[in-house]
Amino acid sequence: MPFISSFIPPADRGQPAWWFIFQHDRLLVSRVGDSARVPLLDSVQPFGIDPQRAQFLGMLDTVPCYAASIDSPPQEGAEGMTVEPLRRLFGLLPEEQLRIAIRASQIVHWDNTSRYCGACGGPTRPSAAERAKMCQSCGLTLFPRISPAVIVAVVNDDRILLAHGSRYPEGLYSVLAGFVEPGETIEECVAREVKEEVGIDVSDIRYFASQPWPFPDSLMVAFTARYAGGEIIVDGKEVDDAGWFSADSFPRIPEAISISRRLIDWFVEQQRSGGGAAE
Repeated sequence: MPFISSFIPPADRGQPAWWFIFQHDRLLVSRVGDSARVPLLDSVQPFGIDPQRAQFLGMLDTVPCYAASIDSPPQEGAEGMTVEPLRRLFGLLPEEQLRIAIRASQIVHWDNTSRYCGACGGPTRPSAAERAKMCQSCGLTLFPRISPAVIVAVVNDDRILLAHGSRYPEGLYSVLAGFVEPGETIEECVAREVKEEVGIDVSDIRYFASQPWPFPDSLMVAFTARYAGGEIIVDGKEVDDAGWFSADSFPRIPEAISISRRLIDWFVEQQRSGGGAAE
């Protein structure tokens, strides 16, 4: 059976469960060579976790899944376990566990940042009807935050636009991305971000795919687009270098698990098959 999402925990809270335990942005896992697993636990008492603060995620097959956070790495009951940045676990965790870990990371972040109401400062409590919190003072409902962002592969004939972000590791280039602003469509965001960051115009903007991105609470919505004019002029803030690259002249690019790499791989396949930018 696949993972079934839910916010209502099973009546039997004592059965073994998959626990997605975070220390800040690091997930508690057991490592064996080039693979990792989240712990299957009968009890989280040795980890100093208050069960009432745990967030039920749903069922994976017949096993409950929970998310929780800790302030420091556990000492007792954690033999053979370590906390690892979630990014490093891409490709190491089983795919289904990774998908749940992404969900868990976002829910834990929301839980930790919504203990008090942003309107009146009053304490919040979990809703019994949905995954939300209610302010006990003014009644405001707080849902898990999701921040939409776009990412786009801009193609100019047999070349793709790749850029080095100011916060990227040295030598790493990727496609452009940015957050959606209030009042604009996602397609408008694509055109604006490209124009702001590298000074060119795009056309034929087409949806490609999407990917939850828990750093800390984004949903990456990917597009393809065609170059429509202008010269590359980087903004010097978000982007410090950019250029057009053919499929046989790439610099260092993102790892395969990311949607940015999927866009780049799509471009390579298009070139091999003789297709166009959005065909």
